[in-house]
Amino acid sequence: MRALGFFKYPVAYWRLLACTGLLALLCGPALAQTIESVIAPGKVIEGHAKYEDECKQCHVRFDRKAQDGLCMDCHKDVGTDVRAKGGYHGRLKAQACRSCHTDHKGREARIAEFDKKKFDHAQTDFALRGKHQETECDKCHLSGKKYREAAQACNDCHKKDDVHKGSLGPKCADCHGEKDWKEARFDHDKTRFALKDKHVDVKCVDCHQDNQFKDTPLACVACHKKDDDGKKGHKGQFGEKCESCHNAKSWKENTFNHDTDTKYLLRGKHIKTTCASCHTGHLYKVKLSQDCYSCHKKDDKHKESLGKNCGSCHTERDWKERAKFDHDKTDFPLLGKHAKAECKDCHKNVMFKEAPKDCYSCHKKDDKHERTLGEKCADCHTEKDWKNTSGRFDHDKTDFQLRNAHADKKVKCSACHKDLRSFRKTPLDCYSCHKKDDKHEGQEGTKCQACHGDRSWKDTRFDHGQSRFPLTGKHIVVSCKKCHETPRYKDAPRDCYSCHKKEDKHKLKFGVRCENCHNTRAWGLWNYDHNARTSYKLDGAHRKVACESCHKEPAPRGKDAALLGSSCIGCHRTEDVHDGQFGARCEQCHSTDSWKNFRNRIGSLGQGSRNAALVSQAGTTRGREE
Repeated sequence: MRALGFFKYPVAYWRLLACTGLLALLCGPALAQTIESVIAPGKVIEGHAKYEDECKQCHVRFDRKAQDGLCMDCHKDVGTDVRAKGGYHGRLKAQACRSCHTDHKGREARIAEFDKKKFDHAQTDFALRGKHQETECDKCHLSGKKYREAAQACNDCHKKDDVHKGSLGPKCADCHGEKDWKEARFDHDKTRFALKDKHVDVKCVDCHQDNQFKDTPLACVACHKKDDDGKKGHKGQFGEKCESCHNAKSWKENTFNHDTDTKYLLRGKHIKTTCASCHTGHLYKVKLSQDCYSCHKKDDKHKESLGKNCGSCHTERDWKERAKFDHDKTDFPLLGKHAKAECKDCHKNVMFKEAPKDCYSCHKKDDKHERTLGEKCADCHTEKDWKNTSGRFDHDKTDFQLRNAHADKKVKCSACHKDLRSFRKTPLDCYSCHKKDDKHEGQEGTKCQACHGDRSWKDTRFDHGQSRFPLTGKHIVVSCKKCHETPRYKDAPRDCYSCHKKEDKHKLKFGVRCENCHNTRAWGLWNYDHNARTSYKLDGAHRKVACESCHKEPAPRGKDAALLGSSCIGCHRTEDVHDGQFGARCEQCHSTDSWKNFRNRIGSLGQGSRNAALVSQAGTTRGREE
C-alpha cells in the first residue's frame, strides 16, 4: 500500500473513503459512487461529459501511463499517427497526452488550443514552402473541419487556376512550384518522349496542337508524314516506323544497317541491290521470305530436283559460280570409307534430301545377323571397316553398365544374353541372374542390391540409415536377430514398446510411445520437457510434483490436457478455504511457489469484490494508525 501512495493522505481522508464505500454498499445503487467520482478534481469538458461517471474510460487505477493508450483508443486517428510516427502527434517527442490536453476544468474548457503563429508546420505531413508560408491558415483549413482533414493535393486548392482545364491531370507539381504559380518548368526527359538533337529546338505548338498536351502521338509519322509522301519518300511502302532508318539528328540520313538490324546479312552482290528489288510490297504487311529460291526461282536450272536450298551449292558472289558442296555441314558428315563413296551410291535420284541416313538402308545386304540385333548397325560397326567390331560396343552406354565382377572378361555375353536374337530384352535386375544364389528363398524380395554388391556376391552390406528405422545409440551394437527374429526382416516392429515391454515400469499408464521420454542412448536416461511439449508450463512448486499426481488415469485419457484441465481448482479444490466464494481463478491471489503465500491482486477483482477489499484495507489501515 505504501508503494501505491495510500499513506500520503490523512487518516480522516481514509475514514471518509471507508464511510463512503460502506454507505454505498448499504444504501444500494441509488447512492453508490466510485472512489474516483468522490475525489474527482472537477467537471470534464463537454466532449467527455458522457464519460464523467465512467472513470475507467480515461483512467486505469494505479497506472497513469496506461491513460495514453485509452486516449488513443478513442482518438483513433491520433493513435494511428503515433504508432506510424507520422502526422503532428507522431513526430512529437514521447510525452503523456495530459501534458498538453488536461481535463476536469469545466464544461466550457478548451483543452486543444494552441498558438497558430508559433505552430511549426514542418512537424506535420505538409511542410510549408514558398508562398505557402504566407498563406493564411483558414485558406486551407476550412471551418468546421479538423486540421488533419485539410487537402494536400495541389489541384484541390488550385483547380480554379488550372488553365489546362484538367487536360494534363491533377499533378500540378510536375510543372508548377510553391514560389510562383505562374512560373512553370517542365522536364521533357521524364516523359516517354525525351527531346534530343533537332527536337530540342522545335516549338511546343508544332507537336502539341491547340495547347493539348495529353495524348500527343509519339510516332514519327504523326509529324513527318509529309516527308514520307514527298518525291523522295516511300509513299508508305516501308510502314510507319520511321525511326528504323531515320533519327533526330538528320531526317535525310539513312541509318538502317541490314546486317545488324535484321536476321539477313547482305553479302556479295546483295550489298549493291536496291531495297525495292526484294521488298516489292508493303514492308510490314507483306512478309518477305529469306530463302534464295523466292528470288532465284527463275535461275533454277534443276527444276527443283535438288530442292530449294540453293545456298548449298551457290554463293552471293556469283550465281553461276558453283561452290563446292560441304557434306560435313549436313546432318550426315562423311567419315571413313563414306568419304570415298560415289554420290549416286546413296543418292539414288536427284532429290538428294530423300537419301536415307541410317546404316541399315545401305548395309542391309551386309547384315549377317539377319536383323536379330535390330537396325542400329553403328552400335558395333564403324565407317572405317564394316568387318572389324572389336571393342566397338560400349556397354556403359546402355541401361546396364558393367562394373567390377560384371566387367571381368571371364564373364561371357551369353551368361546374361541367353538369346542372341533378343539382346535388348535381357532383364536388368539382379534376381533374374542370381536367383540360384538367393539363400533367403525370396523372403527378402528381389532387390538383391540392397545388401549385395557387384564386387563379390558373398560380401554383404546394409545401410540401416536408409531404411524406415535408422539405428542410433545402443541400437547400433544390437545384433540383427534381437529384432529380426525371422528371415522376414520387413516384418520386424518399429515401435519401442514391442521390444521394451518388459522394461515399462509404468504399466502402460503413460501409453506405448516410450520415445516421448526415453532415448536410444540409454533406457535409464529419460527427459520430458513439459514446458516445450505441452500447453501447460510447470513453474514454482509444480516442478517437483510427480507425474502421477496429475496424470492419474491411464493413457490416452491420462495424457489429454483437455481432460486434465489447466485451472488451479481442478487439483486444489480441497484446499479452497473460501468454499468457492472467490470463484475458480485461484491464481489471482495464490502462486505456484507456495499455496499459502497470498499476494494482493485487488486490481483484477470484480467491482463488488474490489469495494469490499478497499473497505477491508481501509479498516486495516485505520487500525494500524490508531
